Formats: sequence, structure tokens, C-alpha cells
Amino acid sequence: MPGKAAPATGSATAQKSATNGTAGGVSSAGADRTAFSERAPQGRLIAQRGLYSGPSDVVSKDLYGEVVRGVATRRRASVTLEPSARVSGNTYFGRFPASYWQRWTTVGEVTVEAVVSGSGRLSVGASDVEGDQRVVAVRSVEGAEQASVTLEAKLDKFYDGGALWLDLETEGDRLTVESVRWSVEPPEQIRPTAVTICTMNRADDCLSNLKALAGDISSLETLDAIYVADQGNDTVDSREGFAEVAAQLGGMLHYIKQPNLGGAGGFTRGLYEVAGHTETEHANVLFMDDDVLLEPDLVIRLTAFSNRAANPVIVGGQMLNLLHPNQLHVGAEYARLNTLEPGQPVEHSLTTADLLGVDEETGKPNRQERRLDAGYNGWWSCLIPYEVVKEIGYPMPFFFQWDDAEYSYRARAHGYPTVTLPGAGVWHADFHWKDWDEWHRYFNLRNSIITAALHSPFDLNLLSRVLFAQIVRYLLGMQYGLTATLIKSVEDFLEGPEILRDGGVAAMKEIREIRARYPETKRYPATDVPGIASNDIGIINTAPRPSLQRAVLVKRILDRVLGKHRHSLGAIPSDEAHWWHVSLFETAVVTDASQEGVRVRKYDRQRMFELAKHGVRTLQRLRKEGRAVQEQYRRATPELTSRENWTRLYEL
Repeated sequence: MPGKAAPATGSATAQKSATNGTAGGVSSAGADRTAFSERAPQGRLIAQRGLYSGPSDVVSKDLYGEVVRGVATRRRASVTLEPSARVSGNTYFGRFPASYWQRWTTVGEVTVEAVVSGSGRLSVGASDVEGDQRVVAVRSVEGAEQASVTLEAKLDKFYDGGALWLDLETEGDRLTVESVRWSVEPPEQIRPTAVTICTMNRADDCLSNLKALAGDISSLETLDAIYVADQGNDTVDSREGFAEVAAQLGGMLHYIKQPNLGGAGGFTRGLYEVAGHTETEHANVLFMDDDVLLEPDLVIRLTAFSNRAANPVIVGGQMLNLLHPNQLHVGAEYARLNTLEPGQPVEHSLTTADLLGVDEETGKPNRQERRLDAGYNGWWSCLIPYEVVKEIGYPMPFFFQWDDAEYSYRARAHGYPTVTLPGAGVWHADFHWKDWDEWHRYFNLRNSIITAALHSPFDLNLLSRVLFAQIVRYLLGMQYGLTATLIKSVEDFLEGPEILRDGGVAAMKEIREIRARYPETKRYPATDVPGIASNDIGIINTAPRPSLQRAVLVKRILDRVLGKHRHSLGAIPSDEAHWWHVSLFETAVVTDASQEGVRVRKYDRQRMFELAKHGVRTLQRLRKEGRAVQEQYRRATPELTSRENWTRLYEL
């Protein structure tokens, strides 16, 4: 585990930051500090750039500019149309989210500027809540040579939905368009912004994102500092190339090594450092995961939106699926707190949508036309204004899982909503390729119960039924380790706020030790399953979902109690591992959701009964003690989320 870090320094104009002696332009402890402060704008505020290809070749250029007709050459910052061609910016990254700007900011008009060579037509297209299109501004050019072209569009008919974009068209000549900028009137003062990247043994991924930021740093005018909270033992500064990127970023980079306090501890470090070195409460901290494929324009889009917001709001970026780069994870999401269900799509939200495809029902392109109100935003990319921190405190020391949801719901209770901004996206590993039966499920369950206790009616009868149903499903599916994980999470919740005292370090170690006692939590290659010959494992597919689920549930429970099995051995694909199917087996070899191996689930009658009894006792405790424990968490929240508590956790 990394040792204690020296505190980091202030803004982009600061001297180089304090670290544990890393090289590459990032200096040792004791450097001079310069506090974050607002500054006067230098011209118009860039709200987003018009780009025509992505940060990686795995990303389709059609997400930026679609060649509707003819031939066009698309580069990162420019596009060249051959004669009789048309390129549309009505794409995920090409659209300007007009509805969100009209609703949440004080901006009344946006300007599109471009440098143009050749002949052709530039037009600003617009849509409404139903996706119906119209043209709001047009400019034609003839024989231009690096000419500046400006178009303007009012933000006045987009309240419920709709966007703006730039379309390009040629007839008999070639047209090159470059340096496209969407800009708005600047605020009186620009808010300083710091990016915070939390990393843990993903050194290569983190370094890639630092390189992406360094490569675009001249365009990121609103960015003042980059904090890297490195909590691993395979550290970013050990990589060849770190010294070079550190030199490129200069005083902007603040590289901090600290003990592993999970995502909550890593992200909070950025808030902690900015709050400690700011001369103004009008500052921003932008959280960013270490393992995302970054679109650097995200920084421009989120910071510009925050700079012109009518009131401070949490502004989140959207997540696109890294393994399927054309897919949007969700347009906006919320959590059903009392039933412990995060990641619920807001009504009318696109969900796992192919951004290059069409809606099967309407035949229209998959575009998020309707404006959505989010409940919270994941911390793969999420900007938090310092005003929020000053009023509601820091994140809960949850280690990880639900820290983002809890913080947004706490902020909303104080009048600070969360806005998920379309077109501000990063690519993150697809969630459905992560197996649910892992040690982190403990934190997901425990922290979800704490969040429900703090921000929901906390109906203990409903909550107990939800948890009991999960226990039954896990036991029928021979997931004994997952059952033990659930029980432990409830027991630790009932221990009260003291369980958060160390930020989750002890809990992480303990839950891993508990799960190691259960063989089905281990993953194996399908060709090397202990005690089972590879050729003996054949796939047995599931029947359709039962129409009379309660009747089937009762029958499966009776069969399990009596030790009856329809199949002695079989393989089950990951997407077919439903309780009603797995419960037919004595031994089931189930594909892991990661598609990198299999888990072997074996029927164990004694263990099933022990866990069932333990689970029932624990849920009885929850119903009896839950209300009193809820009050303990509510009373403890100010102390848990205080700067003093995080100072202690960081051992500063």
C-alpha cells in the first residue's frame, strides 16, 4: 500500500506539486503554493468544439460528423467535402445541447465560428422535442481562402427538448471547414477548474488519459489543474512516459500517492486539495475515472456549462460503452433508494442505445431530444462546484459504490440538482460485462442501505422483503458466497457509522476473506475446472421465463429443501443463469459475465440452511433496529463528511 502523501499545491499558476519524490517535472514536498482564484475572461467562452473524428481509431467518425452524401475526408479538427457532398453534425458529439443550455444557464444565444476554404453552404440545424428538424441560420461561401464564417442561433425554443448542429454541403466545388467553435458570452469571471483522477493499479490507463489532456491542453482554457490520486502499488509514475507528460503539463499536474481509500477517497482528495487552496468559492472539481477512453472536449463542455449556469449545479458527463463504442449507456439515471436499485433510466431516456442506429418503433435516429432531469451522475466524469462542497460537505467515506448517488441526493436536498449533459461523453467499460458476484457487491449493498437510510422514507418492511427475495434467489442459484456477502453488508450497516471510521479498508479485507471460503466465487478456465473433465460439460439452455413465477419459486424451494435435481451437471451461459434454471442443477458451470472464465456452483444443503437461518435472523434485526441505526447515520453525517474527518483518513 502506498505511503503517506505530502499535500498537493494549488492552481495552474502554482509551483509544481508535492509528491513522494517523483520525477518528470513534478517536484518534491515543500513547493510554494498559489491559491485557486477566478480570472477575467479572454474573449468569448468556448462551449464546445466542432470535431470530426475521435480520440482513438476504435471510435467511429460518424459519432462526430456523418457523411450523408458524396465523399468527405474527416480529420480531428477539420473536414473536407468533395463536390456534391453533404456532412451533418446531427450526431452525438456534433450536437449542441440547446435544451439544457436554455433551461439551466443564462445564455440566450450561441455563435458558431469556423475557418473556411473553398465553396459551399454552412447551415445551423435545429430539432425539437419530437426530433423534427428545421434550419435556423445559413451562410454560403464562394472561393473562400481561410475565411472566418460566423453563424448565430437563439436559445429560445428548446425548453422541453431539442439541439443545434452544423451541416455542411457542396455542389460543384470542394469545401474545407476547420477550427469550428461553439461559443457564448463569457461570465464576468471564469471559475477555476481542477480535474481529479482516482487511480488504483491502472497505471497505463491513467497515463493514457494524462497524455490525452496534455495533447489538448492548449484548447482547455478553463482547466487550471490536474490532480492524480494514486492509491496503488503499481504506480503511474513508474511508467515510461510519465516524466514526459509531467513536463508537458508542468505546474498543472499534482501527483499524489496515498493509502488506498477506494474511489471515494481518491476523488475526494481533489475536492480536499482545491478547497484548501482556493481564494473563491466559485471553483469546480471535475472527477474522472482512470480507465476511461477520454474525449478531452468533455472538459470544455462541462466547464463552460458550469461557468454560465444560472445557479450552481452538479454537471455530469454521459457514459458510452467502451467495448461497444457506438452505444450510450443511459441518457440520464436515478436510483430507487428504498429498494436499493441504482442506474434506473429516467423516463424517455435512451438506454444501451446504438447512437448510429434508429429507434425500432419510430424509425428515427437514436438522439436524446427530450430534456431529462437526472437523479445523480456516475463519477466516470462529473463536475462539482465548490459552493456545493462548502454547504453540504465532502463525500461519505464509502470506499466505493453509491458515493456518487449519495452525494447527488444530499446535494439535491440542499437545492443543488444534477444535470447529465448530452454530448459530454467518455467511454467506460460496459457494466454488464462485470460479474455481480464479486467482493465489491458488499460495498454496493452496504452503502445502498446507508444511502436509503439518509435520503429515502426507509420503509424497513419493504427493504426487508427486497433483501429476503435476493437471499432466496442467491440460495436457489447456489451462490452461497454472494448470500454471505449480502448478510455481511446488512450486519455491518447495523453496526452503525463506526463501520465507516477507517474509510472501508478493514471491510474490504474482511469481505475478501469471507468470500474466499466459498468455492463458487472463484473463476476458472472452462478447460481446467477442478474435478470436472472439460468434455463432460455440455450446455443446457434455459426455458423461457416462467409465467407463474410464484408457483415455480415454491416448487424450486421444495426441490432444494428435499435435495431433488433435474440435472446433475451442465454448463449455463451467463445470460441464462436465472434462478429458475440454475436451481435445476446439482452442479452448474456458469459462464462469468466477463466472458473470461466460468464459476462452478455446487449444491450444498447444509450451507444453504445455515445461510438461510443466518439471513432471516439478520433481516429480523434490520426490521427491529433499523430505525434507530438510521438516526445514528443521520447524526453522524456532518462529522463523516467533514474536512477534519478526511484529513484524518489521509493521515495529513
